[in-house]
Amino acid sequence: MDRPNILVIMTDQQKATASHLYGNPTCETPNLAALAQQGVRYQHAFTPHPLCMPARVSFWSGQYPHSHGSRRNETPMRAGVEHAAKLWHEAGYHLGLIGKNHCFDRAEDLALFETWCEISHGGLPTQSEPRGMAWFRPRQGIDAAHEARRTLVAQNPRFGYAVTDYPLEDYSTGLVTGQTVRFLEQHRDEPFALWVSYPDPHEPWVVPRAYADLFPPEQIELPPWRQDEFDDGTAPERNQILYRMLGVREDSPEDMRRLMGVYYGMIRFIDDGVGEIMAALAALGLAEKTIVVFCSDHGDFMGEHAMQCKGGVFYDCLTRVPLIIAWPGTLPADQVDESMVNLIDVMPTLLQLQGLPIPRAMQGQPLPTVTAAAPRDAAFSEYGAGGPPFRMEDLEQMPSPFGRASLIASLRAREAEGRRKMVRTREWKYVHDPMGDRDELYDLTADPWELTNVVDEAANAAALAAMRLRLADWSINTEDAVPVPLP
Repeated sequence: MDRPNILVIMTDQQKATASHLYGNPTCETPNLAALAQQGVRYQHAFTPHPLCMPARVSFWSGQYPHSHGSRRNETPMRAGVEHAAKLWHEAGYHLGLIGKNHCFDRAEDLALFETWCEISHGGLPTQSEPRGMAWFRPRQGIDAAHEARRTLVAQNPRFGYAVTDYPLEDYSTGLVTGQTVRFLEQHRDEPFALWVSYPDPHEPWVVPRAYADLFPPEQIELPPWRQDEFDDGTAPERNQILYRMLGVREDSPEDMRRLMGVYYGMIRFIDDGVGEIMAALAALGLAEKTIVVFCSDHGDFMGEHAMQCKGGVFYDCLTRVPLIIAWPGTLPADQVDESMVNLIDVMPTLLQLQGLPIPRAMQGQPLPTVTAAAPRDAAFSEYGAGGPPFRMEDLEQMPSPFGRASLIASLRAREAEGRRKMVRTREWKYVHDPMGDRDELYDLTADPWELTNVVDEAANAAALAAMRLRLADWSINTEDAVPVPLP
């Protein structure tokens, strides 16, 4: 049998619970639901690192950031990492990227992609021309549709959003979708591995009016907040600092609901794009020849913990992501897998399904349900590169009011600080940083919104010891990803 094509659809900063498939009461994603009916939806999928570039490098390499070395947004895929793009190129696949990159920058890696159509949050890059196919829309219209993203006037010091009126195909989501359909039409008769990488729903939060209108503010439900979550001494200093910058309690509830509506509108726009792409696969006779993956690189607070955007902490809204894998006619259909899995498991899974060898350096494991792999009961994530802590006194030296300006000004320091790690089971979450001031432990059965850190409660001593052991075992087992030559 011929090896299947690969179509990876990745969004940026989409938390799992922003879709009704993962319990959202407002944002329905009917086309993702249709995709899930064709395949397997992973209920508990986690990012290896809740930041764009480290997550993407991990996704492609099947390694944790402490192994591949890309632990900040300024450390792209390094030389010598055995990633899937290399393997697919060697296997004769036509490689393509349509959308956001934020992973590869070395000439040797970029040359692997015969089709390269890059666009990011602010629009088309000035330093990267399309390769393999021209954009199907004129640049003038694309630039106009992205102007609001570059000149967004915020509603308050912490966040901003906008609703605009341009042709849908000129927004990044419409452009990526239309370009993908044209790619499939052009390359239907050759093996391909295509990365469809939507820049949304990452900020700047701008959406076409037709999608904003689907989510009026009076229909938006705010998640539960705990009044003294960051004031009662149980939250680590790092979490308190992030709340000082991203907290929305003093902002208009109407603005928060409108922001969430824009975010949901961006996701619904993507959902329609997924529907167009899946329809094209079916119309071109490619559906049963193509493995489709849908996922996000990491999540967004978007109202949880009275915050928006993201930062170096491990609440589920930032670490839990949607993950669906479908291959009609070959893989199980309409299945929900309850295992604790990770984005680094995706590439080993695809290679196994294609009959290609999995490099020994890949730390991810083939996913259960779509392979014969056994279910797993823990997932892991990490953040930081060993830099010094960013303290409250560092924040207070910045101009107030704190908000997005201080978030950006402190970004590189906070990306690098510490060496924190998370282990998550169905019942518990534990976070440790030897350079931090407090560990975190959440009883997810009693506190699914992770509002109370119970690490100091004596009743949890046994659970804490077990989670610490799980995290220590993981740290030891993954410390050497690159095989050491044996005599």
